[in-house]
Amino acid sequence: MAFKEYGNPEELKHLQKLSEMILAELDRVCERLNIPYAVYAGTAIGAIRHKGFIPWDDDVDVIMPRADYERFLREAPAELDERFAIANTRTEPNFTSPYSYLTLKGTYCIPEFYKSCPYEKPISIDVFPLDNISDDPATRKKQLKRTWLWGRLIFLRATPEPYLAFDGIKRTLVLAACHTAHAFLKLFGQTPAKLQKRWEAAARLAEHEECRAMADFSDQNPEAWSMTYDEVFPAIEMPFDDMTVKVPKEFNTLLTREYGAYMTMPPVEKRKNHYPYKLDFGPYPMP
Repeated sequence: MAFKEYGNPEELKHLQKLSEMILAELDRVCERLNIPYAVYAGTAIGAIRHKGFIPWDDDVDVIMPRADYERFLREAPAELDERFAIANTRTEPNFTSPYSYLTLKGTYCIPEFYKSCPYEKPISIDVFPLDNISDDPATRKKQLKRTWLWGRLIFLRATPEPYLAFDGIKRTLVLAACHTAHAFLKLFGQTPAKLQKRWEAAARLAEHEECRAMADFSDQNPEAWSMTYDEVFPAIEMPFDDMTVKVPKEFNTLLTREYGAYMTMPPVEKRKNHYPYKLDFGPYPMP
């Protein structure tokens, strides 16, 4: 994931506003169902450092413990306003990720690295499950290796052309390998849903253990994003533009662990976003 500045700043602001609308709906439904959640990663930094979005950010990240995440997937659809929907490998045949989106129907926000994917991503927010990360070194090693492998294969099954931060012969060779892997996965009937089950089995290996920490196993380095339940919950409310969001209780501990000096604005070359090659606001046009 790289950084590309929006040519029209108003377009980015409108995308952020619609993302806040989705987040407000998630908050409403979670409040009704008594499901704990917290904003995560760059969204949490935005809440603390900017009282809203990081100026160049274009997505929202939310975390839930696995049991609450599963309950959200089961119970939220009946509570959601008809403008919204949950998307994941359980609902979309060509979904690209092992976590879920809460989406805004009738819109499109397709990042450049999803160009060749049959699933056309709507404007959405990311909802990540937190799974126990085992205290047993052997089990933890299995979790890390297997979730990394199956997570990459889920994406490659959905699209043969992932984002690559390099060019030249290396890019040519890696893309060739990706296309080959994609073809083999299709040939042997490996759908994203089947691969998701393997990823999830690995992520949940320690589900019934007493573990010190939880982790987002969709990340390339879950150990760097591990956290205890008590560091996150009960989440605390912080202002975020015209609304409030729930941030981890020990946000300073977590963000320092994950980012270092997170209150310092990073240089342009270290910024990240998900610049879309297709952005369509559908029934929610810019004012």
